[in-house]
Amino acid sequence: MRRFLPAMLGAALAAGLLAGCTPSSAQEAGNPGMAERGTAMTTAKPTRQDLTNRVSLSGKVTLGPTFGLVAPVNGEVRYLSVKAPTSTPTKPTRVANIWAGGKSTPIEVPAGAVFTGRLVDDRSKVTAGMPIVSAKQVGYGVVADIDGAQAYQISDSLQSVQAQIKNGPGPFPCTVLGTLAALPSGTIPEEQPPAPNPSTSASAPPALPPQQQPQGSEPTGMRLVCVGPADVKLINGAAATVEVVTATATNVLVLPVEAVAGAQGRGQVEVIKPDQTREVREVTLGLTDGKVIEIKSGLDGDETVSVPGPNLPPAKQNQGGDPLPGMTK
Repeated sequence: MRRFLPAMLGAALAAGLLAGCTPSSAQEAGNPGMAERGTAMTTAKPTRQDLTNRVSLSGKVTLGPTFGLVAPVNGEVRYLSVKAPTSTPTKPTRVANIWAGGKSTPIEVPAGAVFTGRLVDDRSKVTAGMPIVSAKQVGYGVVADIDGAQAYQISDSLQSVQAQIKNGPGPFPCTVLGTLAALPSGTIPEEQPPAPNPSTSASAPPALPPQQQPQGSEPTGMRLVCVGPADVKLINGAAATVEVVTATATNVLVLPVEAVAGAQGRGQVEVIKPDQTREVREVTLGLTDGKVIEIKSGLDGDETVSVPGPNLPPAKQNQGGDPLPGMTK
C-alpha cells in the first residue's frame, strides 16, 4: 500500500492545479473580448452647435483668367450683338437676356472684364446655374482649381471668399467673378458682311471690313476665379490659398461625420434602440465642417447612433460557377 501512496498524492495535486487554472463561467461572462458579434462598441448622440462650411482651395495668381457667367433663372437665352471693346470696360456689359414668362433677366459681364464667348446656342433652353457666357478678366486674378470631392461642398451662393498669397499679402477679401462650374470652349459668331446694294455705283469704294471680334475662350476645368482689392500687389504665377465660406447655420443638430453614411443631401444613420436592436434611418443632411455634419431631419436629437455609420451591403457573389444571366459558359 505504501508504494501507491505517493502516486495517489501526486494525482490529487495535479487535479487541484488544473482546477485552479480553469476559468469559471462568471469570468467568461466578464471578458470584454467575448462581446457578442455586431455589438456597437462606439456610439454618439446628436448635439447642437453653430456650424460654418469652409473649404480651402489651392490656387495661383493668373494674368487674364477666364471665368463664366451662369443663368440666374430658368428660361430661354437670347444673346446680344457685342462689339469688341477698344479699352478696358469701366461699366458692366450686357451680353444676353434670359426670357421667362414674358420677362427678361439681363446677363452682364462685370466691369474690368470682356466678353469672350457663348457657351450654348442662341435661343437655347437653360436652367438656373448653367454656364452660358464666357468672359475674361483684364488684369490679375486668383484662380483656384476645384476637384470632384470639393465640388459638392461649394455652392453658387458664396458668403465670403478670402485669399492668401504664399510669402505675400493676405489674407484679403477676394471678389468672385463668375461661375464655379467647368467651362467648355466658348465661341463668338462671326459678323456677316452687309449685303451689297444693287443701286450702289460700281465705282463706289468697297465697304470696310467688320470690326475684329475677339477669339473664343479656352476650355477650363472646375475653377473659382476671384479678384482682390486694387491695392494688393499680385505677381503672375504666385501660389495662393483660397478659403471659401459657403454658408453658416446657428444652433443646428449635428453628428460626427463618421456616424453618417453620405455627405450631400440625403444619408443614413444606424440608431441603437434601448433594447439594443438597430434601425437604419434616413436623414436629410446640411452643412459640414469636415468634423461634424448637420442633420436637418430624420432625428429628434435624443437618439443614440452607432459609429461608424452604416455601409452599403456587399455585392452578392455568383455561387457554384453558374453563368450570369445573358452569359454562357
